[in-house]
Amino acid sequence: METIFTKQNIKEISVLALSFIGDGVHTVFVRDYILKTQNLLIGSYHNKAIKFCSAQSQSKVFDRVYEILNDEEKEIAQRARNAKGHKAKNASLEDYKKATAFEAVVGYLYLLKQYDRLNEILNLSIKNVEGETL
Repeated sequence: METIFTKQNIKEISVLALSFIGDGVHTVFVRDYILKTQNLLIGSYHNKAIKFCSAQSQSKVFDRVYEILNDEEKEIAQRARNAKGHKAKNASLEDYKKATAFEAVVGYLYLLKQYDRLNEILNLSIKNVEGETL
């Protein structure tokens, strides 16, 4: 049985759970992008994906996309930034919190099946990492 997520019941989900699903969605999006746009040796795909999926990269993306988030997305992001999670191994606490906020917004949009908006945010994340102007 498929769970139907609404804006109301999604607020009952932990923002760290939203971040968990958002991390997976973002990773698949990045891997799909790399596979479609680059012809690399198999070991190089992972190294290229790290460029997009690191906490430092996601933190920078969050800074760039925050201004275009709507009020509901900003509320999810704020809750995620304030959530008590574990300490990041390879990132500053600030980068980790911003990356968690970015992933939570991605997870929120994915679970609500707001795919146009999700693709808009994910495409902006690719452009940001690739150095294009947003």
